[in-house]
Amino acid sequence: MNNQRILIISEDYSELDEYIKENQFEKVMVVCGASFSSLKLASYFFDMEERIGTKIVFFKEFQPNPVFDSVVSGTALFRNEDCDAIFAVGGGSAIDVAKCIKLYSGMNENENFLTQQIVANDTKLIAIPTTAGSGSEATKYAVVYYNGEKQSIVDESLIPSMVVMDGALLITLPVYQKKSTMMDALCHAIESFWSINSNNESQEYSTKSIKLIFENMDGYLKGDLKSCKQMMNAANIAGRAINITQTTAGHALCYKLTSLYGIAHGHAAAICLIEVWSYMLEHMDQCIDIRGAQYLENVFQKIVEAMGCKSIEEAVDTFRKLLVSMELFVPEIKDISDLKKMVNSVNTVRLKNNPIYLDSKAINSIYHNIFRRK
Repeated sequence: MNNQRILIISEDYSELDEYIKENQFEKVMVVCGASFSSLKLASYFFDMEERIGTKIVFFKEFQPNPVFDSVVSGTALFRNEDCDAIFAVGGGSAIDVAKCIKLYSGMNENENFLTQQIVANDTKLIAIPTTAGSGSEATKYAVVYYNGEKQSIVDESLIPSMVVMDGALLITLPVYQKKSTMMDALCHAIESFWSINSNNESQEYSTKSIKLIFENMDGYLKGDLKSCKQMMNAANIAGRAINITQTTAGHALCYKLTSLYGIAHGHAAAICLIEVWSYMLEHMDQCIDIRGAQYLENVFQKIVEAMGCKSIEEAVDTFRKLLVSMELFVPEIKDISDLKKMVNSVNTVRLKNNPIYLDSKAINSIYHNIFRRK
């Protein structure tokens, strides 16, 4: 991973002022979502020109699951306004949009950016996550949609040069958003742990993230500032883990569930992960990790220990009970044909990272188990 700087911020954000002055930014772009104005942080940017002389250009013209045309518009604005740096304020979508604007700002604007060879640049990208979940601020990945199809952009230069951590931003999040984003971070940490691409570094990140999540979830959900700071840290660390390993089958299966039933991404990822985990435990003979089934069993045991449990059975049961306690239930299936849509939609790239082989029959079985729990 690049030498990303983590800036722990105080209430007045004076440390960020110093960073901006240090880098002599005259005009910066702020990529932010629709809820930006409701954040206490907004006044920091609204007053910036008067306070330290740095001008602000706002870009808000994008939606969750951002489309490519929005990124093109943002890139044109960044160039036309001659901005020095980009601040991404928001969740995964805002950060992904900002990443793409940074990347494309140094490429040929007269050709489709997606068809060009990536050309990295040294434009500073500063991420200020407002949720503890996506971990996008710690990864080399970004996602946009082109003609309705998901496009994954990957380059080391997409990792923000600095992350501003302000746990206070989490306190007033809607409760459902708190729960679903926390579960997204937990799924990242667990999936990264058992990914065939895992290594000692990624597993250290996963262990630390899982422990932080379980130690702080009660306080975080109640709005305790210290716990919110730790949850933001946990999400960032989980992001560092998937930056090395990528996600696996839990995430591969969750996307269509989100789009068909309108539940949050982290909610969908969690109800998929627990059934994937259960399936894997019953099919250890299908292990495709070159380190072997015994190695995978040891990984599962490490996850158990990070969760503070005594056995794999207890860990799986703890995860299920966590979903019930937070009322993150499986939605009622609308039409039996939805199952076929889900099976056909699964991202096969993420399946390749999964330590147990999953074919269409296995995926179908997992989806049936998900809805059987209803």
